[in-house]
Amino acid sequence: MQHYLSIKDIDNIQEAIQSCIEIKQNPYANDKLGAHKTLGVIFLNPSLRTKISTIKAAQNIGLNVLPIDVNNGWALEFSEGVVMNTDKPEHIKEAAQVIASYCDIVAIRSFAKLNDKEQDYQEQIFSAFKKHTDCPIVNLESALRHPLQSLADILTIEEYKKPKKLKKPKVVLSWAPHVNPLPHAVANSFAEGMQLMDYEFVVTHPEGYELDSEFIGDAQVIYDQDEAFKDADFIYVKNWSSTKEYGKVINTDAKWMITQENLKNTPNAKVLHCLPVRRNLVIADDVLDSECSIVIEQAENRLYAAQYVLSELVKTLKLQMSKAPLLNEKVYADEVE
Repeated sequence: MQHYLSIKDIDNIQEAIQSCIEIKQNPYANDKLGAHKTLGVIFLNPSLRTKISTIKAAQNIGLNVLPIDVNNGWALEFSEGVVMNTDKPEHIKEAAQVIASYCDIVAIRSFAKLNDKEQDYQEQIFSAFKKHTDCPIVNLESALRHPLQSLADILTIEEYKKPKKLKKPKVVLSWAPHVNPLPHAVANSFAEGMQLMDYEFVVTHPEGYELDSEFIGDAQVIYDQDEAFKDADFIYVKNWSSTKEYGKVINTDAKWMITQENLKNTPNAKVLHCLPVRRNLVIADDVLDSECSIVIEQAENRLYAAQYVLSELVKTLKLQMSKAPLLNEKVYADEVE
């Protein structure tokens, strides 16, 4: 693994899930793996689970963690050939290279601004770090994806699915109302992850909230929530803003909130949410406080997903370092000849 920007950066999802399970059983088994290496973490947006789980995961494998403080704003210039006579004092070229010179791995969180779809889809800061550095990059949530979350989501489903059930687990991604326009990253990444699994996958939402086909693949899209929920084994609840009217809230229908009444057609389904969740707006108390909710277990799995990814990146770095002397010896031999 060279970077972790999408769940598709995992070569074998089943092996990754098994590794996550093993890490969960013994989190400190490789507590010296990251010794003398540094993880730089950049949060351009607030975080609770992502920050804590990533830092804890790094500590579990012996990585030094270097928080890079940008709380007062980080006015970076991304344009080429620009005269920097505005309010942006530093170009991404220098900023990325300097950070990479201090850190072995850089983890970044940068949400969509939801004003300009084309600009959001460029993933400027992630693209710039890949372009201007050789440093492995971890996506802690970008405009389009949240791949650490989606790995934890799959791990949770694998833990709770019924092993002797003959049919594929039915997993439903359900839109729910929210007072604010939210990014599409979690929904995108979850749908993208479902393409790697042998599940029956259904997406349900009001019209105008269709996710891009590159993320949902051949998933069935149903606009009737009751119909979508029939015989579901897992229901992943998440709000996202309109894609038809990009970044806007065009539906606040409370009927889409998840309640026990909504689950009448699937009484045994487990309910997931990435958190934070607005109670009695997105999911009702009678669901969140019931045995069908596995949101806390899902949140815990964020730690093991992050630890797996960081471990794989450190292993790649060590492999590259082990090969470097051989390359140097070859160059020296060529020069002698």
